[in-house]
Amino acid sequence: MASSGSTASSEGLPLIPDQRRELLVKHLRREGVLSVQQITQIFGVSHMTVRRDIAELERQGLVFSVPGGVRIASQVHSEPSFQAKSQVERSEKRAMAEEAARLVHSGMTVYLDAGTTMLSMVPLLAEHDELTVVTNDFGAVEQLFGARHLDVIHVGGQVEPDNHSSVGRLAAATVRQLAFDVAFISTSSWDLLRGVTTPSERKVEVKQAAMAAASTSVLVAGSSKYGTFGMYRVAALGAFDTVVTDTALTEAAAEGIRAAGADLRLTSPSE
Repeated sequence: MASSGSTASSEGLPLIPDQRRELLVKHLRREGVLSVQQITQIFGVSHMTVRRDIAELERQGLVFSVPGGVRIASQVHSEPSFQAKSQVERSEKRAMAEEAARLVHSGMTVYLDAGTTMLSMVPLLAEHDELTVVTNDFGAVEQLFGARHLDVIHVGGQVEPDNHSSVGRLAAATVRQLAFDVAFISTSSWDLLRGVTTPSERKVEVKQAAMAAASTSVLVAGSSKYGTFGMYRVAALGAFDTVVTDTALTEAAAEGIRAAGADLRLTSPSE
């Protein structure tokens, strides 16, 4: 780890804020995560200065706050199974689902991506009349079997057992034949610089096809997934009209997302 000697330029002069922040990012790329205390020692500056630096870098999507410190973006090499995802953050997912469902009105054609948060939307969609729901999620279709007042379309394609969904070229080909008023997209990884990503190449084409077929695209993703990235890129955050996440997202990160052009909606779990 660098010593406090990093506080000076090559000419021995104190670093300006932009130089210090650039060096902080380099340290994080090497270390992965640093505490605020470590950063104050590296640069010989106050806690307040460090927190200002972190907030500015977070607004740019370069770093991500953690309790007591900061980290660089981490790569996701695989997604948790459906069973694992269904056991966590249930109240946060319900709150996000309720906010996303406010964008739906009777008479719409809606695309619902696969995911446990999306499943929380299904009972809310069933409250509408004359709604067409298109999805690649087998669980969503199963829940809507009794909703005879809705038109339900499953896109088919290659079965993804761990995610209870269909993916790949055939699923995307079906999606391209349709037009949606709104597409709700889920993700296991997202950040400001890389946008929405996934470790599964087979999911990319379906998500991109749904967004291309929709008048409005909405990302619904928890803040716990923010600051992570997969190998395959789906879309920039600016490609989404609305981003729905929870209030655990830091204010600096929220400012950066709003600056990218998305309507950011933050939700709190119900008591």
